[in-house]
Amino acid sequence: MRWMEKVKKNIRSWLNVNEAHATNIQITETLDYEANAIKNRIWYRGDSGEIDQLYTQINTGIDQYKFWASKSSPGMEIRKIHTGVPSLIVDTLTTVTLADLKDLEFKESTQQELWQQIEEDNKFNKKLEKAVKEVLYIGDGAFKFSLDYKLSKLPIVEFYPGERIDIECNRGRLEQITFKTVYTHEKKQYVLLEHYGYGYVRYELTKDNKVIDINSIPQTEGLIDVQFAGYDVNEEGSRGDFMMAVPIQFFESGKWDGRGQSIFDKKVDSFDAFDEAWSQWMDALRAGRTKEYIPESFIPKDPNTGEPIKPNHFDHRFFKHDNDNREDASNKIEIDQPNIPHDSYLATYITALDQCLQGIVSPSTLGIDMKKLDNAEAQREKEKATLYSRNAIVKALQEVLPEVVKVAISTYNVLNKATPGEVEVVAEFGEYANPSFESQVETIGKGKMQGIMSIEAVVEELYGDAKDDDWKIEEIARLKAEQGYASVEEPSVGGVDGELIVTE
Repeated sequence: MRWMEKVKKNIRSWLNVNEAHATNIQITETLDYEANAIKNRIWYRGDSGEIDQLYTQINTGIDQYKFWASKSSPGMEIRKIHTGVPSLIVDTLTTVTLADLKDLEFKESTQQELWQQIEEDNKFNKKLEKAVKEVLYIGDGAFKFSLDYKLSKLPIVEFYPGERIDIECNRGRLEQITFKTVYTHEKKQYVLLEHYGYGYVRYELTKDNKVIDINSIPQTEGLIDVQFAGYDVNEEGSRGDFMMAVPIQFFESGKWDGRGQSIFDKKVDSFDAFDEAWSQWMDALRAGRTKEYIPESFIPKDPNTGEPIKPNHFDHRFFKHDNDNREDASNKIEIDQPNIPHDSYLATYITALDQCLQGIVSPSTLGIDMKKLDNAEAQREKEKATLYSRNAIVKALQEVLPEVVKVAISTYNVLNKATPGEVEVVAEFGEYANPSFESQVETIGKGKMQGIMSIEAVVEELYGDAKDDDWKIEEIARLKAEQGYASVEEPSVGGVDGELIVTE
């Protein structure tokens, strides 16, 4: 008998671990991508009536217990107030990002001139601002390029938000983007599907999710499929040189593969709670107004009928009580002022607001006073959350904008029967929340005094891209001259065959 078996016999209890059985967990999504995008759009629009209608229609599961889905008891109605924080976050992030967008840098001047014409013709700056906002709260979207000679001889740039596109990928690589446009004809609704792929555009018209003839309505009459940029319709699996569409997203969705994530997706519950905290505070203020208890004989009378005036549900300024008819009694008005716990409401308000902004934007970016020193270091510390979100947006735009320019110019060349060609363009953004010039001078000056920075390094660090290279060279020369630096030629040593010549 082996030693281990003898030990087992001597141990009364023995641990046996059995493997867990396979578990099948099924989760049902409450909303698909399109419905989730619609919900986020309603939150961005910020209309309390629309939000109330939204949760009346999706009043299922856990949503039925949310503040906006709850219903007041008859006679105890509560005013529901929307704070507008979601739209404020999106608008502020868009502003602080696009405000620092510099002019695009082209390698060829002809391409730059062509893009400027396309940009002006399409008012691209306004479309880009709208696109950034919608991508932030919808999750993703795509730019579509088309041609309509009735409107312009240049490519037309349109942006479609995420709920109006379908993105098809194969092994993580983009294959096709389908744009959906709704048309109404004779009180019937039709959906045009435009399939944009590499080297082709295909059209389908649907009604009640069934494909019908493309010429069924005047809005789509005459549309024909096109191939371009080397696409061979006879070759299976053929692929053109480029696609006349550019997708855009800032964050990757954890629920839908290949789609973008809205900044609202994980914050809707916090927005709902914040609206509840603010509405409750305001309701307490309304209910806590000064109450006047007036004897019946003192109640204001209607000058026409002589009947006592009844207070309405909004003000509740006075309440009637019986006259005091006792001997030597005097009827007088009594005033009652309820005590409202403002500190508790304020603490709840601040905590709820922190949950809404956490991980997205800094409170100071929205103009909320953080009661800190307003020096450069403190300012950058307050803006860190905004910087992280802004960096993600900037990184995506630095990839998308050059691609948009390339596709626009390539589309123009193809439509004019020219080769697409190579387009080299760079999109640059300035730095956000720069330290003040005074703080830079103080910091850089200390480095110069301690001998760890040269004059060249000081000028470059202090002025950066604000001045051109020629100005910097002149400034360096001026500083050296003022500070007594003199440039002298290095002494030379002469000789023959390695022998040193010494001149006495």
